Amino acid sequence: MSEYKKPMDLRWSDLDPNYHLRHSVYYDFAAQIRTAFLEEHGLTIRQMQELHLGPVLFREEGIFRREVRFGEHTTINLQLFRLKKDYSRFSFRHEIAKEDGTHCAIINVDGAWMDTRTRKLTVPPELGKEMIDAVPKAEGFEWG
Repeated sequence: MSEYKKPMDLRWSDLDPNYHLRHSVYYDFAAQIRTAFLEEHGLTIRQMQELHLGPVLFREEGIFRREVRFGEHTTINLQLFRLKKDYSRFSFRHEIAKEDGTHCAIINVDGAWMDTRTRKLTVPPELGKEMIDAVPKAEGFEWG
């Protein structure tokens, strides 16, 4: 897969007092596209519960370049930026852009998989590895 992106549906409640997209909404959109990708590629919430597997984030970073105003049409993408060779830790990059191609923000996240019974970091099962392999790779992708 060369690209995975979705349109962002802006709501009035997503705005801040300056009438542009509130900073925390960018993080919410990034979480939503990651969850959508998991679901669409066979790793559903139900399956994660059955496997006692869950993603956990260690870091989220937002780089804001251009404001997004209500009524503007934007998209967000999902890219794998870094992956540990055993698939236990990952870094994703999300780019938010307007329909004219203007880049508005980048959201970077670093995380890992957790065994929800032991509450310890773990390696995902084969299904998790297959799903991660399907994520489009960012320019500069690296194995960790």
